[in-house]
Amino acid sequence: IAGIYIENNGEYQKATNIPEEGYTLNTEESTCNNNASIGWDSEEEQIYVSNLNTTNTECTLYFDEHVPTAGETILVNYPTQLTRDDFSVTVTDTTTGTIYYADTSKGRTYYFAGNPTDNWVYFAGFYWRIIRINEDGTIRMIYQGTSNTATGSETQIGTSDFSRDNLYNDNMYVGYMYQSGQVHGLTTDSLIKDELDTWYQNNLARYADDLDGNAGFCGDRTSTTSSSGAPNDTGGTGTTTTYYSGFIRLITNKTPTFECPDEDNDLYTTSGSSDGNGALDYPIGLITADEVAYAGGVYATSNTSYYLYTNQYYWTMSPYFFYSGYAWVSFVDSGGGLSNNSVDNAWGVRPAINLRADIQLSGSGTASDPYLVVGA
Repeated sequence: IAGIYIENNGEYQKATNIPEEGYTLNTEESTCNNNASIGWDSEEEQIYVSNLNTTNTECTLYFDEHVPTAGETILVNYPTQLTRDDFSVTVTDTTTGTIYYADTSKGRTYYFAGNPTDNWVYFAGFYWRIIRINEDGTIRMIYQGTSNTATGSETQIGTSDFSRDNLYNDNMYVGYMYQSGQVHGLTTDSLIKDELDTWYQNNLARYADDLDGNAGFCGDRTSTTSSSGAPNDTGGTGTTTTYYSGFIRLITNKTPTFECPDEDNDLYTTSGSSDGNGALDYPIGLITADEVAYAGGVYATSNTSYYLYTNQYYWTMSPYFFYSGYAWVSFVDSGGGLSNNSVDNAWGVRPAINLRADIQLSGSGTASDPYLVVGA
């Protein structure tokens, strides 16, 4: 080792020993001569050197101060971390101190289920409930109101049709954005998207630096013409009877997922994002029916004892089916169960947003001591 440098208040200072904790190896700054390269094995937690086949090879190591991500800050407070495998039954337990996890193609995501009392956030003048820590460390949360005692209609920003007035008689209207003749079209905004965008401009625009536009919101339009078959992108246009994959997963199979099957089209992200469709003007959307299922909701089954229950009907972003001339989208009903209805009905609107992974949080997550974004 030719030299060890550790970060101190944004500047590197020479050190005599490799730091044991509080720092991460900067693999971009760290270099070796003789065409060797330095790296970090995260599973073994070891530094390694590749192409080390020349004598007198020396490496210079740079270590950055490790600042906990928002997700890391939250996970410290949840010593009990569990998985779930039966989504045919509701979750009604008080789950304070407990967080659940699932592994996806992008990594591990942590989520809340049942009735936690410690997933509260106060941000931008509003109270929110954390839905999950996304695989990239961003924090997805849903609007809860202007006070920590909000109930009923106070937990939503208003009501709205999902689609525009009297537009229900085509498959395309299940989309958060849509296009005639296209299963995954993106040329036209739904009415509920307009409502959310306007609310964002009026209430969240000045907090844009704290929000992430890349994690996105999945409006999964993968489709099939069979109510019992695997989604295969048949149907989904015009007036063809169509069952969207949320129907197959949550009605037929009771197997929710955090994956978004067609990310290029159905993962709604902001312009310039590295993932998703890049079609959003603002980083705001809705909860998915799958996220409701992970939280403890079940189709056609009441659950008044989990954190997503509000005694109100409110929309999710998940298409359900097109049947008998009507486009249907999933929503949470007044009993807390998953349900569905035609897109020309006016149900509650509860915004969902993603906090950046690199923000700093304070607080303990309770209603009286919610997580706060430091500096917001």
